[in-house]
Amino acid sequence: MNVPVPDLRSYLLGTWRVRRSLLNRADSTEGTFTGTLTVQPVTDDGPGLSWREEGTVHLPGARLCAGRSVPLFTGPANRQYLLVPGGQGAPWEVLFEDGRPFHRLGLTAGSWRDEHWCSPDTYRVEYTALAQDRLRYQWDVTGPAKDQLLTTELTRESQPRSGAGPW
Repeated sequence: MNVPVPDLRSYLLGTWRVRRSLLNRADSTEGTFTGTLTVQPVTDDGPGLSWREEGTVHLPGARLCAGRSVPLFTGPANRQYLLVPGGQGAPWEVLFEDGRPFHRLGLTAGSWRDEHWCSPDTYRVEYTALAQDRLRYQWDVTGPAKDQLLTTELTRESQPRSGAGPW
């Protein structure tokens, strides 16, 4: 079930807890990412938003060390995007940190699908607003280089005190 989000900016602003599962379908490897997402205005008077994730990625492996299995990789990870409104009634543009287009996002109906081609693979995303304080999105990545499914659940920790009320 999803809930409509008439004001994406107000909905996203704040701090969210991130829990992501990572599945590499090519070899059935599973991993996780846990951390924090902060969405805040780029400038005090501008409509754009900064989306910054920080946390820890854990990719287990079967590597043996002293007779026991140890993680293939556990360490810090982060990503940052820029979100800019697309105009009256149009979806927002999600840009990479350097300004290149990534995909679009609109939740007025409570869910959204889009696609991004990154040579040589196709990235399909589906967002679902589950509640005022819960958002889920899933990237299905397919192609000759990758076959992955990344499922992310965001749970709101806090909203900014000024300028952002209930959406």
